[in-house]
Amino acid sequence: MTDSNHSNPASQAGTAADPAQASLPADTAQQAPQKESLLANLLLNIVIPTVILTKLSGDSWLGTKWAIVVALAFPLGYGLRDLLRSGKVNFFSALGITSILLTGSMSLLELDAKYIAIKEAAIPGLLGIATIASLYTRWPLVRTLIYNDRILDTHKIARTLSSNGNASAFDRTLQQASWMIAGSFFLSSTLNYILAEVLLKSPPGTEAFNEELGKMTALSFPVIALPATIILMLVLVFLFRRIGKLTGLKLEEILVQQ
Repeated sequence: MTDSNHSNPASQAGTAADPAQASLPADTAQQAPQKESLLANLLLNIVIPTVILTKLSGDSWLGTKWAIVVALAFPLGYGLRDLLRSGKVNFFSALGITSILLTGSMSLLELDAKYIAIKEAAIPGLLGIATIASLYTRWPLVRTLIYNDRILDTHKIARTLSSNGNASAFDRTLQQASWMIAGSFFLSSTLNYILAEVLLKSPPGTEAFNEELGKMTALSFPVIALPATIILMLVLVFLFRRIGKLTGLKLEEILVQQ
């Protein structure tokens, strides 16, 4: 579920302010990004597809194939809307859309359910591998996920770490956080596979299979997304505490002021 570089206002403190710009209201000078609706997210990605697959897959309603198409159209449309609204390709949104298309294609082609289970496990598993592999590049994924300019004042943190001589210690902290995040992806991979293997028992192309696919969609949030979210929150707490210890800054001093 990529960051753009924003100029740091603190680095421009020595320049004169543009009177025309200063006279503009704050909300027009810099538009705040629209917040995502949790209710819309749950409805379009879980609730509506689940209802369609479990209740409308019969021949008297949509039928098995059209039920899959209509059900997956909601999360697919939501993901495409997110891409268009942000104006840039977000790696995780694009991956989510790809996953939806793969699920729909496998279901419509009536492939064996084991392939869906493998796909469900493969995507978070690959993300975990990518998170670890990115540690050996100039673009570690941990900086995209949690240590970025949208959440933290990274410029202030970097300056303070450098002045305190703790930059190397913080690099080790980011490595530890990366392994924790990778662990959450591997957990999701395992749970995805188990959930698919347990639930998808009927032959593809049948009403029973659609109902099982709907149940898997419904259970994906409490069984998979919730534990992964909890782990990510724990990683954030760990990172904030380490930043505070290494910089001496308080939480409100390192967070981006909204």
